[in-house]
Amino acid sequence: MLYEEIVDQIMKRIEEGSLKPGNKLPSIRVLTQEFACSKNTVMKAYGELEKRHIIYSVPQSGFYVVEGYRRREKMEGEPDTIDFLSAGPDRQAMPYRDFQHCINQAIERYKEEMFTYSDIQGLGSLRVQLARHLQNLQVFTIPERIYVVSGSQQALHLLVSLPFPNGKRNICLEQPTHAGFIESIRQHGSEAYGIEVGSEGIDLTQLEELFKHNDIKLFYTVSRFHNPTGHSHTNETKQKIVELAQQYDVYIIEDDYMGDLDANLKADPMFAYDPSGRVIYVKSFSKVMLPGLRLGLAVLPDVLREEFLRAKFAADVHTPMLTQGALEMYLQSGMFNAHIERMRKLYSRKATLLQQAFQKWLMTVATYSGSLSGFYSTIRLPIPIKAKQLQEHLKHQHVLVDHAERMYLPDFAKDNVIRLSISQVDEDLIERGVQIIARGIAELLSRRTEVRFVSKDLE
Repeated sequence: MLYEEIVDQIMKRIEEGSLKPGNKLPSIRVLTQEFACSKNTVMKAYGELEKRHIIYSVPQSGFYVVEGYRRREKMEGEPDTIDFLSAGPDRQAMPYRDFQHCINQAIERYKEEMFTYSDIQGLGSLRVQLARHLQNLQVFTIPERIYVVSGSQQALHLLVSLPFPNGKRNICLEQPTHAGFIESIRQHGSEAYGIEVGSEGIDLTQLEELFKHNDIKLFYTVSRFHNPTGHSHTNETKQKIVELAQQYDVYIIEDDYMGDLDANLKADPMFAYDPSGRVIYVKSFSKVMLPGLRLGLAVLPDVLREEFLRAKFAADVHTPMLTQGALEMYLQSGMFNAHIERMRKLYSRKATLLQQAFQKWLMTVATYSGSLSGFYSTIRLPIPIKAKQLQEHLKHQHVLVDHAERMYLPDFAKDNVIRLSISQVDEDLIERGVQIIARGIAELLSRRTEVRFVSKDLE
């Protein structure tokens, strides 16, 4: 049948690499012309690929290759690719069908509203559901203070550009940190001051000095499951940071992008220590659901309302109604809570396996970070090994990792840190992957030693 030919052709393009994870697929119109077939035939082919969780659809946008997709069937003798690089959610745990049902419900409920511009702040009924959902994260607020955004990165980008009531200009941020936030600072030309996230978190005395002497407008922090280190601040540290911000008139942007994954019910967000507006709470649904939805939220004080709405209007007028409505249904139905419970267990198992593998294979060759939950961790390589050098070396061993250079401000630049994400790695491959990383570090160190000895012999 012709639709099977289309499926085979798309699969071939993915296997060959001409279509990569995250790439947008050809439109239905383009494929009808290419294969001289009907739209229904192409839609049937795309439907089959969706069932296999190879592609996913984004309303009003098109079809995309699932992030981190790798073919399930290998040629005989072909080694596994162990992907510590891809940072999207585990594709096999994503609620494609459940969310498709919610999209269909949203179309039926909001079919008339979809032909008009919606509230810039976000769908009112969704904000009611979000306020209820946030209570589970110890964020107690009202729908009027919640702003729906096209992914948390949009909220961060807009906030960097806004004037704040304290009249200050500069930004303080953890080092390393999310590369998108660093790029937002660069785009807006803001002056940035970094504070290092070490194995014990941040130095509060140094943070106080930065707040005291550097005209800090806001402090950006990932309070739990830090990207890229995986570190989570203790409740005591969070409270102390809030107290310093109050003392020195600094606002805090708390990026709690993976707070849903925290199984520790006693872990509070910084927002809980000052819900008045000093702490701006930002949250994403990308890492726990479907990244292509581009949905997030920000909880803002009233004093930032008008400026933020103007900036949001200039950016995209409003976040798409269909995805907002679908998220509303997903939260209201209880599907989200069931999904998150599965995700917590999944990532907790993977993170535990990763830390055990670190302890077994890396103790003598490198230092590492991370936690027993969450998503990310880092490995700091021994000097003189460079992250990009190891990254390239590991590719030949079928292990993919990410270098963290873009996650540092110039004054904090490090070229010997790699980031690992556990999201796309099968549980039974985690230890093998870490073992290969450890072996790669040892091999590169051995080569350096051999070169040094050869150089001495030539002198």
